[in-house]
Amino acid sequence: MKETILIVEDEKDIVKMLEYNLKKEGFKTLSAHDGEDALDLAGKEHPDLIILDLMLPGIDGLEVCKTLKKESKTASIPIIMLTAKSQESDKIVGLELGADDYVTKPFSLRELIARIKAVLRRAKEKDKLPEILKIGELTVDFAKIRVLVKDKPVELTAKEFELLKTLIKAKGRVLSRDYLLDTIWGLDHAIEIQTRTVDVHVRTLRKKLKGEAGHILTVKNYGYRFEADED
Repeated sequence: MKETILIVEDEKDIVKMLEYNLKKEGFKTLSAHDGEDALDLAGKEHPDLIILDLMLPGIDGLEVCKTLKKESKTASIPIIMLTAKSQESDKIVGLELGADDYVTKPFSLRELIARIKAVLRRAKEKDKLPEILKIGELTVDFAKIRVLVKDKPVELTAKEFELLKTLIKAKGRVLSRDYLLDTIWGLDHAIEIQTRTVDVHVRTLRKKLKGEAGHILTVKNYGYRFEADED
């Protein structure tokens, strides 16, 4: 089955060039010329990857990225940003919001296609978790639903284990509170008091993990991510 790539770019010549070359590589393509259409298409079609230009009319690329990563239905779609050299700060913000990669304009078509294939490979592997994961003094047995710190069992509730598993599965990607609520608790369009549920569970989880709690990092005004310290 062909993988579908959504091209979000307001320059029609670039869209045509990308469509032609991506189809030659065996991909299906969709295109949107502004942020609003991009959000609509992503939600309806759920493409395998999005090429997202940051400079868009109406809703800009950063806002599109932020919205996609907050919605549970689109949060897992990989995003490659197209940026201009002068947009260094936007590039950093985009990566912090959860974009998977970036390519600077003017870009090499061969490089972009190589990056697309690499990001798609990583996306396929992302859902695969080992039965047992060991990071520092933390051991997570996904098959037996068991957590150890320094070889001592840690008693987690079902929600706390799902929270830890979801953060680990994201492999360093920042997950918003709304995404975590929807994924773990099944709550859509959470109100403020509900988003605190995530914070409370993270706080409790950190206490139980003790010396290994530092793996769960807070991203101010957005959510949380898990850092494996694999350097």
